[in-house]
Amino acid sequence: MTEQEGSRPASLMSERRVSIIGAVLATLGPVSLSLFTPAMPEIVHAFDTTPAAVKMTLSLYFAGFAFAQLICGPLSDGFGRRPVTFAFLVLYLAASVMALLAPNIEVLIAARFLQGFGAAVGVAVSRAVVRDLFTGKTSARVMNLIGMILAVGPAMAPTLGGLMMEAAGWHAIFLLMVGMGLGTIVLVHVSMAETVVRDTSRIRPGALFGSYATLLTTPYFVLCGVMLGGAVGALYTQATVLPFILMEKVGLSATQFGVSMLMQTGSYFAGSVATRLLIGRVGAVRLIPVGLGCIALGNLLLAMLLASAPPSLLSVMGPIGLAAFGIAFIVPGLTTASLAAFPRIAGAASAMGGFFQMGGGMLGGSVCALFGEPVAALAIVVPAMGFAALVSWFVWQRLPEPAIRA
Repeated sequence: MTEQEGSRPASLMSERRVSIIGAVLATLGPVSLSLFTPAMPEIVHAFDTTPAAVKMTLSLYFAGFAFAQLICGPLSDGFGRRPVTFAFLVLYLAASVMALLAPNIEVLIAARFLQGFGAAVGVAVSRAVVRDLFTGKTSARVMNLIGMILAVGPAMAPTLGGLMMEAAGWHAIFLLMVGMGLGTIVLVHVSMAETVVRDTSRIRPGALFGSYATLLTTPYFVLCGVMLGGAVGALYTQATVLPFILMEKVGLSATQFGVSMLMQTGSYFAGSVATRLLIGRVGAVRLIPVGLGCIALGNLLLAMLLASAPPSLLSVMGPIGLAAFGIAFIVPGLTTASLAAFPRIAGAASAMGGFFQMGGGMLGGSVCALFGEPVAALAIVVPAMGFAALVSWFVWQRLPEPAIRA
């Protein structure tokens, strides 16, 4: 890699620099999701529409985020990480302006789809850059640090979104997203080096389909994806029902709802800190069953508590916080394991892994929408996703690690 191929030599991309850039890129999508959730009930009244229509702003955001990763990941393998990142971030910025100026719910739904489409580059490229530069425990350590930083943004986003909505209306939330888009573009331009050599042969239709065929016919990779889809996807699934449960059933205000979400993201951050302390001693893979145990216990408590009594803040967010603590234990090991064998198609592998996670959220959210009652949806769908992750682990941990594919 030469200095002319990026804004600075890739050798200057230290663990810390990659972690910070990766976290900002990966955070863009989840923060854009979390900022908006406190405004959902208000959007219903602002556009004189229905809760189902407003939920579509989340469902299509998930769809754009999930499917765009399958495009931007391979494109970054062929054209390079930087130019593809710039292109998708510009789309995110334009969509944020569109949402800010939306005159009706239909335009807002379209804008949210395009926002998700553009934000998808952050997750796909950040993980691919880590795989370009690091492997093994170093990769897991960087993934963990990204997760720690990533926890801070979504942790504060609902609180910030609630405060901004009550102070200046829901338009202020999208104005902030415009600023986030601009800031991320500047960061990429100033600090991110190119980490792959441009090779458009990787994105020819035959090569592209071959890459995805290789990934989807590797059981080790697929089961990693199912585990992450069931665990991380549950976080996105919950976002579609928690505003209506905590604000309409429990009676929290928008600001109180935002503060309550700190129980989830704060638990994830605490789990990330614990994971970082343990990775060097026991290894990332050995932490996976510990995390899955916390997820299983949290989901079991959630189902039991919601089935036995009306929802309360503690009966909902207590079990969710325990599961989030466990999720932090499994993400570094599974992400590193899923990418390790595919250095030449790291962008495609990262994209497919991200698709499993967002696809899990999209599928879970869609199933929740079929329920007439959000409490029942939360009590059934989220535990089912955790169960799928647990079953996948029992199969996955018996498989040999695949050889590196050149």
